[in-house]
Amino acid sequence: MRFKILKLKFSDSILLLGVIMLAAFLRLYRIQDYMTFLGDEGRDVLKVYEILHGNPTLLGPTASVGGFFLGPIYYYFMTPFLLLFNYNPVGPAVMVALFSLATVLLIYKVGSEFFSRTAGFIAALLYSISPLVISYSRSSWNPNLMPFFSLLTLYTLYKASEKKKDYQFLLVGFFLGIAMQLHYLTIFLGVIVAVCVLLLGLPKYREIIKRYVYVFVGFLVGWSPFIAFEVRHGFQNVRGIISFVFNPQGKDAISESLGFFPTIDDVFFRIFARLTANFPAPDQIDFHLKSLLHLWQVGILALAVLSSFLLLRKTYQLFKEKKEAFNKYLLLSVWLVVGIVLFGFYRKPIYDYYFGFLFPLPFLLVGNALSFLINKKSWYRYASIGALLILIALNLKGIPFRYEPNRQLKQVESIAKFVVDKAEGKPYNFGLVTNANSDHGYRYFFTVWGKEPVTIKTEEEDPGRKSITDQLLVVCEALPCHPLGWPAWEVAGFGRAEIDAIWDISVVQVAKLSHFKGK
Repeated sequence: MRFKILKLKFSDSILLLGVIMLAAFLRLYRIQDYMTFLGDEGRDVLKVYEILHGNPTLLGPTASVGGFFLGPIYYYFMTPFLLLFNYNPVGPAVMVALFSLATVLLIYKVGSEFFSRTAGFIAALLYSISPLVISYSRSSWNPNLMPFFSLLTLYTLYKASEKKKDYQFLLVGFFLGIAMQLHYLTIFLGVIVAVCVLLLGLPKYREIIKRYVYVFVGFLVGWSPFIAFEVRHGFQNVRGIISFVFNPQGKDAISESLGFFPTIDDVFFRIFARLTANFPAPDQIDFHLKSLLHLWQVGILALAVLSSFLLLRKTYQLFKEKKEAFNKYLLLSVWLVVGIVLFGFYRKPIYDYYFGFLFPLPFLLVGNALSFLINKKSWYRYASIGALLILIALNLKGIPFRYEPNRQLKQVESIAKFVVDKAEGKPYNFGLVTNANSDHGYRYFFTVWGKEPVTIKTEEEDPGRKSITDQLLVVCEALPCHPLGWPAWEVAGFGRAEIDAIWDISVVQVAKLSHFKGK
């Protein structure tokens, strides 16, 4: 399927280039210093390292909740970038940033094609400077690619419907299958696609069925690596997905007091407030004046309602007039209404990154609303320009790298090197004392350097206990460092021990343990 190449006037090309350069700077500036690199990121690069060394996989990262796995596509997106950057974990983070840049460009294309060039520029500009979007564009994490693939899926659906070439619906399903491997709330995107296929095909029921078949076949292809695993293992992850999305039970279930309509109201406000207007997260609310917050909320709500009203009104008008442009507005209306309403059925906490499949939408709608008002020849124009300037100021004020970097990648690397040095070239076991992390980040560097610790096995696996060395190096992220008696197997499996030394290194302590010798 071919999309038309952007054909812009010279002035428009300069403006778009400026937006892309700004977006690139905000995503790539000192990315290695600011990127997140904890246990999950270490786990991912470890798996990609294995892929690059001849051990492919049909499973991807484990989901953050639910106890099941995603598909492997994200690992294969990471692979060339980890190799290109010589196994430096910053490579996959750069990959995410590049996908985000592609999303900026795609938002401009969709905004200008569906609404106007002005709307496209405003949407792309606001997306490029949104602090929440930027924060998810500077680290390697599978949900961070969702905005690109959700917009690409729906835009492809629109083009397929316009050209009336049913085979192109294969691409819609294929992109949907890729998105499903990135985050399981793609189920919501799948419902949106299903509704759009139905409404865009009426009243030709045979055509609708044919298009559903094409989408389904494309989806199976896009999701095929994961399906291959599931077929071999009794669809254990599919059952987990269904329970994760619709089961209200469990420790993460939300309070029953937050019902269907309050959830919808909350999601509607948040996708505009958190994304387009840098409204503070709940844990940051207390750091702002109540009067300012109230004004902030009212302004965001007014903009959100206006943006949605203009979309839905135009959709209804075009439906009555039976004009071809109806398809564009119908698709966006379904994306908005169905995407938000589905969260009303969700019975677990809703984090900002769950909105990944909705990320581009509020920017497109706000871009359309502000462009609509700018074209008015009255005070509306000045109000729109003022609102745009306020949004730009709010977003630039929240740019993440205005603050000192965490340098997590450098910290983990330096701590791992310290552990290796203290092992003094001898076999060693390794453990981690932490409250909320895993040791994969450290183990990644051990693996790349060829200095892997010996993994302690159970007595059934290792009756002679040969997997236990003479020394155990423990990184203590939970301070002060008290590794003796720590229940994690990597520490407890070493057996009764005594502490030989404890050192301060970076933001942690490292302890060296040996077997208990007695008095």
